[in-house]
Amino acid sequence: MAKKLYVGGLSYSTTEDALSSEFSKAGAVASVKVIIDRMTGKSKGFGFVEMGSDEDATKAVEMFNGKEFDGRTLTVNEARPEEKREGGGGGGSWR
Repeated sequence: MAKKLYVGGLSYSTTEDALSSEFSKAGAVASVKVIIDRMTGKSKGFGFVEMGSDEDATKAVEMFNGKEFDGRTLTVNEARPEEKREGGGGGGSWR
């Protein structure tokens, strides 16, 4: 079963292809997503890598957490489940 990892401390120039290539050294990579700021179109400095198995995910954490990649020190750990967000918000008076 695939396991999603949080990868923080990414260089703002790190691409999904480069991240996938690096993490493939630990095992099968199912997907990679570098999070992009909607306003600027630039990386937010973190992303997610989904590894093909629990064993590959464990190996990736051991291999890359605290290690340097693209000139930055990575933080790699198991991603927390996505929190459900409530829609809406905003609102104010039209007076």
